[in-house]
Amino acid sequence: MPETAPGRILIVDDREENRYILRRMLQKEGYSCELADRGAKALELAKTLPDLIILDVHLPDMSGFDICHALKACTATASTMVLQMSASFVSSVDKARALNAGADAYLTHPIDRTVLVATVRALLRLRAAEVASRKSSEQWQVTFDSLSEGVALVAEDGYLTRWNIAFRQLCGTKMQLDSRHHAAALLERLIGTSEPLRQNNHHFSAEFNLGKRTVQVSVTRTNGNTAGSEKVLILTDTTDRKLAEYALRTAEKLAATGKLANAIAHEINNPLEALTNLIYLARSAETPDTIQPLLESAAGELDRIARITKQTLSFHRDTLKPVEVDLGDLLSEVVSLLERSAAAQRVRLVLQRASAEKIYGFPGQLTQVFSNLVRNAAEASPPGSEVVVRLRAVRHTGRPGNRITILDRGSGIPKAIRSNIFDPFFTTKELRGSGLGLWVSKSLVTRHEGTIRFRSSERTGKSGTIFEVFLPAANPSSRTTLFD
Repeated sequence: MPETAPGRILIVDDREENRYILRRMLQKEGYSCELADRGAKALELAKTLPDLIILDVHLPDMSGFDICHALKACTATASTMVLQMSASFVSSVDKARALNAGADAYLTHPIDRTVLVATVRALLRLRAAEVASRKSSEQWQVTFDSLSEGVALVAEDGYLTRWNIAFRQLCGTKMQLDSRHHAAALLERLIGTSEPLRQNNHHFSAEFNLGKRTVQVSVTRTNGNTAGSEKVLILTDTTDRKLAEYALRTAEKLAATGKLANAIAHEINNPLEALTNLIYLARSAETPDTIQPLLESAAGELDRIARITKQTLSFHRDTLKPVEVDLGDLLSEVVSLLERSAAAQRVRLVLQRASAEKIYGFPGQLTQVFSNLVRNAAEASPPGSEVVVRLRAVRHTGRPGNRITILDRGSGIPKAIRSNIFDPFFTTKELRGSGLGLWVSKSLVTRHEGTIRFRSSERTGKSGTIFEVFLPAANPSSRTTLFD
């Protein structure tokens, strides 16, 4: 049997001599043949799904045209190839009628052996290609539906053409998807805007709220930036990932607060001692004129305790929406909160403030970022040195904003680990560090649409590290809640 023409063939003809001749010719080519002399029997044998049916048009019980139409109308037999033959229906009209009924080819008697074999081979090659294509399509669809991301294809006219199971689930059970759904209208209902589809970029991605969940919407044009091209629309549920990141940020915040506990205890202890002494002196005073200045001093110490408490609480509390932030005041509070613990290591904190732009953001998150960077710098600094914190207004990549630098004169960051310092759980402090500080700091700066980078030197006499944070002055449009 030829390599390109394996298969099982059903021959349907009411004339025995025709069945005999066709079978002999095809069996010589290695094909397996079955025979039928009636239309009803042909329909019954067709259920066994032969690869090809050679069907005579003129049969005693029914027309070959009707049989062909029935075979192609049935889902089970629709893919079976049908070669119709006739000795009496030989006109172009007859051939057209057969093809319209679903026949894949049409031959007339007398049959030339070479033409018959070539036609059969061509039809079986076509069937093999269709089977392979259908199998590939089924495999692709299974893969498509197995994706955890919701994926949909958007035609040039903006209507959905295909989507997977995850996409339908993210859209919700109340939204019955079909090919009449316009993608822009769908996004309007889901996230309240169709802006992702109107972007001219080759790729667009942003996060939106979908009820109580957070969804990342990505749109990619299949033909570059060409307007009107087909698009791939992807919906990714990022709620669990964001919850995990939020938990890690909270854990790092608690760890950072623990590191501040000693410094806070010292800060509060001093004014408490002074307050105790002032109250003792006030009780011992003999005249009101002597008591008044003592009470005023006591009030000042109480204000100092209240300020320290407020600074500590601000590290845990934050606004639900971005607010206007004065970075100078925020950095001043961070430095004052950490300067006593730094002084215990004989390290001096210096804040250099220049005119700066007010930004919009979350004060608690920014306090966490700069507390972590300043504390790391102080811990890395040798005794008798300074950690310099500078703030000034700049323009970065065309955007106005502020640059905050934290400079220490420590031994520098080894080259071997510089590429890992922003990785989660990477630490050089062994049991003293969680490995989350810089990772959390970077994620919080990114959420403020800013950047963080560093430079470090290990050269003797010129060693040190400088961290640089840029925060844009504009109100970031993508930050809408504290959870984000």
